[in-house]
Amino acid sequence: MNRKKAMLIYNGNAGQKNVDKTLGAAVPILSQAIDELIVKPTRKKSDAFEFCREIGEEIGEDIGQLFILGGDGTVHECINGISQLHTKPDIGILPGGTCNDFSRALRIPQNIEKAAEALVNGSPVPVDVLKANDHYCLNFWGIGLITEASSHINQTEKALLGRISYFTSALRTISNLEPFSFLLSIDGEEFTDEAVMVVVLNGPFIGTNKIPLPQLSINDGKADILVCRNTNLAALKELFAMDDPEWESFEGELSYYQGQTVQVETALPMDADTDGEICTTTPASIEVLNGHLRMLAPLEKEKS
Repeated sequence: MNRKKAMLIYNGNAGQKNVDKTLGAAVPILSQAIDELIVKPTRKKSDAFEFCREIGEEIGEDIGQLFILGGDGTVHECINGISQLHTKPDIGILPGGTCNDFSRALRIPQNIEKAAEALVNGSPVPVDVLKANDHYCLNFWGIGLITEASSHINQTEKALLGRISYFTSALRTISNLEPFSFLLSIDGEEFTDEAVMVVVLNGPFIGTNKIPLPQLSINDGKADILVCRNTNLAALKELFAMDDPEWESFEGELSYYQGQTVQVETALPMDADTDGEICTTTPASIEVLNGHLRMLAPLEKEKS
């Protein structure tokens, strides 16, 4: 592992008090383990993307590690910058947002100081990435309820309630949600159906909730596709309460598939949620890039 030079990207708009606290917890630990640490604050949208693209240029090609201190949005932006590079640094997520879903998939401690210690003492693991048209997703791609809930989050509510704001937004949205028709093709096999939500998953957490799909893995080369047809969400609530779901009991309400390539078409273009960011629309062609990134994860004894 190249520890000579690393870059730390952090959300510079998180509020001075929060920034000082999180940087104060992480930077001393990273600096002790790395010869040269380049610290880059984001000031506007796309800054994190551009900083990552710079790593592919001559000035940054010797950067062996990238640390991302921020929430899922900052991580998503960085992933889209890094995924296009020919030579990619190892990536370490320092969870500084509301949900920090993919850091949970890697079992990174949610305390910044403990996370920094775990990452500098950890090791890189291969991680799949979803490529949706020309966009990259680390955690999920989805349409329907998941997109509407993200679009209607009240920012004041989010600041006060944190991750609970996603659930309150979903409750506000569901009463006005109509099922949509779609054509789904998974590894060439086609399905037509109606649903209120279609989610293509790479990570096992959404809104800090673990989705109990026993085959779901971040590095198996497959996407996990979940289709929800029922507007009252009873089946989803039941699913989240199970450790080992019996899919026969959800017949007509939920369907679960796996595949390496997924195409989604809808009668009219629909906005798609990619890792919590509304960036793309249908139709979508999604492929799994197996082991596309290497991400730092704690050693087994350090996971908590």
